[in-house]
Amino acid sequence: MSLTVFGAPLSPFVRKVRLYLGQREMDYQLEVVMPFGQPEWYYDLSPLGRIPALKDGDLALADSSVICQYLEEHYPGGTLYGSNAADSAKIRWLEKYADYELAPLTTFVVFRNRVLKPMTGGKPNEEAIRDTLDNLLPKHFDYLESTLGEQAYFVGNALSMADIAFTCQIINMGHGGEQIEQSRWPKLHALAERIKALPFVQSILQGETKILEKMRGTR
Repeated sequence: MSLTVFGAPLSPFVRKVRLYLGQREMDYQLEVVMPFGQPEWYYDLSPLGRIPALKDGDLALADSSVICQYLEEHYPGGTLYGSNAADSAKIRWLEKYADYELAPLTTFVVFRNRVLKPMTGGKPNEEAIRDTLDNLLPKHFDYLESTLGEQAYFVGNALSMADIAFTCQIINMGHGGEQIEQSRWPKLHALAERIKALPFVQSILQGETKILEKMRGTR
């Protein structure tokens, strides 16, 4: 097995692949490729230029969900996509929900404005952030809180990619200085905190904290 992940550590989609690999204790190399100004050779791995990409020997794949599902199916012993067709479908739905509904708000509004823009001399659009927090995210959090219900995890009462994909977006929101309102969405808040506390998640987050400190000139 010779796995290489290409992408930037603070990307929630790169993080998702790294957490999949971390949970399964699979060895890999991380080659940093930023989400802009990619080298020409990278388009051979990811035709749209997006991160992450994966190389497994001679095989190249793009898209975090495709990568994780390939790893689950190709390498025996995976448990992050459920044990039956119904649970697997629910997990894939919630993974997609996090990637396509939460990411445009948690990452591309909150994280981008609070973390990335200042790094290039830009000014955060606090009005857009406020609108996201007050008007756009709540309906998604309401849905996910209801979906979680009294379970410890989203599907099958076991850790899955649904929980990891969701938490990856909440981590980016946290990097941007915002958290899930605990009093309003207590179950989601507890789920995110529980996932973040897992050792394989903590090992990734410690590295991200150092990157953020360096970017912000605090160390």
